[in-house]
Amino acid sequence: MVPMSPQSSRYRWFVVIIFFFFMLLHQTDKLMIGSLQVQISETFGLDDFRWGLVNSGALAVSTILYPLWGYLYDRYARVKLLALASFIWGATTWLNAIVRTYTGFLITRASTGVDDSSYPGIFTLIADYFGPDLRGKVYGILQLAQPLGFLAGLILGQMVAPMIGGWRSVFYITGGLGIVVALLIYFGVREMPRGKAEPEFENMPEMATFRFSWAEAREIFRKRTMWFIFLQGFAGVFPWNVITFFFFGYLETERGYDSNAIIGTMAPVILILAAGYFVGGYLGDLLFQHTKKGRILISSAGVLLGAIFIYLAMTTPLDRPTQFFIFMCLTAIFMPLSSANVIATVYDVTVPEVRSTAQAIEYFIENSGAVAAPALTGALIVSSGNRTFAILSICVIAWILCFLFYLGALFTIERDTNALRAQMAARAKAM
Repeated sequence: MVPMSPQSSRYRWFVVIIFFFFMLLHQTDKLMIGSLQVQISETFGLDDFRWGLVNSGALAVSTILYPLWGYLYDRYARVKLLALASFIWGATTWLNAIVRTYTGFLITRASTGVDDSSYPGIFTLIADYFGPDLRGKVYGILQLAQPLGFLAGLILGQMVAPMIGGWRSVFYITGGLGIVVALLIYFGVREMPRGKAEPEFENMPEMATFRFSWAEAREIFRKRTMWFIFLQGFAGVFPWNVITFFFFGYLETERGYDSNAIIGTMAPVILILAAGYFVGGYLGDLLFQHTKKGRILISSAGVLLGAIFIYLAMTTPLDRPTQFFIFMCLTAIFMPLSSANVIATVYDVTVPEVRSTAQAIEYFIENSGAVAAPALTGALIVSSGNRTFAILSICVIAWILCFLFYLGALFTIERDTNALRAQMAARAKAM
């Protein structure tokens, strides 16, 4: 039985579990399409460019809606909005399975991007359940859902779909689960006062209500650290989208892997990737307790080493699958180290009442670049005739740029973090 008090440790972790399953199933639904590229392309007769447009459409919709979702999460009850987002996910996935033309598929797939903008509500609500010293680890646990969802999508796409009637059938399954999760969130999760978990308000019997303020929203852009976070976000999502939407096709066409070889190679890689999210959050929290630069240091190391090892992997000769597998495992260790730390860093420098907005702006900026990634990659493959060159070029260049932006953040993070702590202390004193 779930404890009645929303402040109890058991209840806090119950909330984490619900959101973990929301993200796991949502990521499965979202990322599964990458493993279905060949099946869907055969259904509608798509080339790489038209396939890229399908995925860019959903990214474009989610990008446009990020500022709106962020604003709504800071103004209204996040739990009800998250339940609504989950319902939308289920309904739009069903529509995507029903249509029978490429135009219909393109439009309905774009509509699935409406709920992809929902994560700022999850992360800010969790920030009000857990303090700064724990957030990196908790975000790392939640973000395990992304690679595990990727793996689940791989299994559904490569193994289950052919057994149950094709890709449309698995869309019906994941869409239905979205509606079930909507009910779990609506009835099982409770709202928490914004700022409740900040250390300055610890043990206070009552909390002041912090409401969205346009003045505080404008302060987001005056924090130098956020500018570097925005820049790395713009570049950093390119590799993730390229790998998500084109890597399975690369394994099939360039390396000649069949379904069993793809699963045998990618399943361990994805599990290692999953562990990297938690390891990154754990190391970020650990170093953060000693230096405010800790999260940025972990992030910069992750993107640099990720670029090195993906280059070594994709330039490995085709007759050396074991070497390719080892380098992909090493890539997977370092790729996700920055993810939980970026989210925690946003909350280390922004006030509670505009954190959803701050993160939504960050996602808007990064997706503004990422929305072009699938179409750009598809066009580059078609024009160059070289899938390896297209994927590798975008990934390496993007991660090197991220490394440079993180170096800039090392010079600003301490000042911006200390400024927030001083602001929270002044509020606590005034209560």
